[in-house]
Amino acid sequence: MTERVAYLNSGTDGPVPRRGYEAAREWLRAELEEGRAGRAHFDRMMDTRAALRERLAETLGCSPSHVALTGSTTDGMATALNALPLGPGDEVLTSEVEHPGLLAPLEGARRRNGFDVRFAPFDELAASVGSRTRLVACSHVSWADGRVVDVEGLRATGTRLVFDGAQALGALDFDVAELGCDFYAASGQKWLCGPDGSGSLYVRPGLAEELDPPWPSWASLVDAEQASELVAHPGARRFDVSVPAGASSAWALASVSLLHEAGRAWVAERGASMAARLAEMLAERGFEVAPRGRSTLVSWRSADAERDVARLAADGVVVRYLPGRGLVRASVGAWNSADDLERLLEALGGPTSSP
Repeated sequence: MTERVAYLNSGTDGPVPRRGYEAAREWLRAELEEGRAGRAHFDRMMDTRAALRERLAETLGCSPSHVALTGSTTDGMATALNALPLGPGDEVLTSEVEHPGLLAPLEGARRRNGFDVRFAPFDELAASVGSRTRLVACSHVSWADGRVVDVEGLRATGTRLVFDGAQALGALDFDVAELGCDFYAASGQKWLCGPDGSGSLYVRPGLAEELDPPWPSWASLVDAEQASELVAHPGARRFDVSVPAGASSAWALASVSLLHEAGRAWVAERGASMAARLAEMLAERGFEVAPRGRSTLVSWRSADAERDVARLAADGVVVRYLPGRGLVRASVGAWNSADDLERLLEALGGPTSSP
């Protein structure tokens, strides 16, 4: 695909590595020919799942015991927001530019548990923490424009933190413990180039054992034969969502391993550097680039963003528009080239579609 088009939409779905495709194909071939029953099949699933947990822990910079395997960033956010002891009189602070994957679970948890939600500007979250604020739930990197949240300021408040890392894990180089958060939810299909329906949830050391899994399942249990006693796994594994998916786990493991071989720091630096260059080139050509941080996302103003995205797609350039925000967004990964950026700029032409 990347040979045919300038693919600049990894913030939605990353390109599929050939190694990931081959891993999933081989898994399905084995299931087709050998079936999906017996100890060998089960052990293979669990071994792959364990290896994936280890690789994701390396990406996050933590122990595997602090990583739960989920189906999406939304899964992780919903798990955190429903596991924490929040109730009437408590306040959860969030920003005005959050993704539906945070906002919908937040509202669901509010309705169930009775806490209050307050919104503040993304750049002013730390200063907006008040006496009733028990939790700040926000993006590490804003999906709308690529701004990076004031991690240091939020950490200094001493308030519990839940980060939506959908646009950061695999795109930025960081160790999650340095963020000072209690939970960190992320996707597998975006910057880790894994399958749809994959994700992870980091849980701060020592916290998991204080909390029950909000939607326990077989995956939560130490001993399935004593399921009615609900003895959950120690550590973050108690928050695993559902049962292992073989082909998807194999693909996810192959993709994240490939990125590790390329070099975590190199992948992050190349993507961020190219995104910064794209922002500069757009501004030089008269486009209004939205404020951004050192990230892999670049957004610019458009009078008709949906139309512009369709026009660019017809010219072989894949980006996305952000509904209701008047923005077109490009996601720049380490796998993109300078030619991809030039192709985007050539297809855009002048800023005639910008106000």
